[in-house]
Amino acid sequence: MSLMKDQGVKIIANSLNLLAETGGEKLFLFLDSVKECRWFMHSPFGKGDDIVVVVPNSLKLAAADLKRPGLSTIRNWAGNQTRFSRIKYALLQGILQGIIAADSKVVCVLGPAGREHLDTITVHDLSLSWSEEFPFDVHSLVRNRAFYTVMAVVDIALDIGALGREGKSIGTSFIVGDEKAVLGNSHQAVFNPFKGYARKERMIGLPEVVESIKELAKLDGAVIIARDGAVEAAGRILDAGGVVTKSLRGLGSRHRTAAGITRVTDAVAVVVSESTGRVTIFEKGRVVSTLEPLISRRMV
Repeated sequence: MSLMKDQGVKIIANSLNLLAETGGEKLFLFLDSVKECRWFMHSPFGKGDDIVVVVPNSLKLAAADLKRPGLSTIRNWAGNQTRFSRIKYALLQGILQGIIAADSKVVCVLGPAGREHLDTITVHDLSLSWSEEFPFDVHSLVRNRAFYTVMAVVDIALDIGALGREGKSIGTSFIVGDEKAVLGNSHQAVFNPFKGYARKERMIGLPEVVESIKELAKLDGAVIIARDGAVEAAGRILDAGGVVTKSLRGLGSRHRTAAGITRVTDAVAVVVSESTGRVTIFEKGRVVSTLEPLISRRMV
């Protein structure tokens, strides 16, 4: 362990030098355990303002574990994602929280998910990186009025993509925002399981609603969610025509119809691929983000 901590010190030190040499604004440091967080706070870097600590959303930390004036913390989804997907999601969260801008320069330091060592350094000039190789149209997405709900839905989609349901792979679609237009461009394939419940009982932030959504994802059709996070319907068939463009070649009908509904409404679609677990986000008829779970760790 001491050898790995020595390696961590060297990696962070070199990353801070790289941050300065490239004119970067922040170093995103991914820590996956309470032990790592405590180590960092007692390390030579625990008092700097250049570092943003990224920890799993599920990590249970005491108040003192990452408590220091000026220290920024991002709670990141910690499921079966590649390092690149973990970075993309953390950068989106950083923009949402106002820690960085959509054109910032950022250095990221991380290791394998769930492991207590650091071994990877990446550099991102976000003014150049929101491209085909780093597919976010972040400027549009973060301005969307449903952005907070979209991020909550992405959390659920990533869980489904990584783990499926009851050991089986699942593909599904979530349509977020502009709910009146979406409902007007779709129809029920089955009885709507959310009909008749009070709005406060259908909010996506409730654990029981999240579990219900994961179970209902096995149904044909999409889950429709309002901008404020209220689930309007499940098992909804989208009537908007599928989009066929160069960027959507190779994608199935679920993806194309999801893209189609975002072309005729102001909604955002979050789609889970049954075959790969990949999560794809659509806005205005095009792909604005992809997040990849680790296939080898999926329950199939």
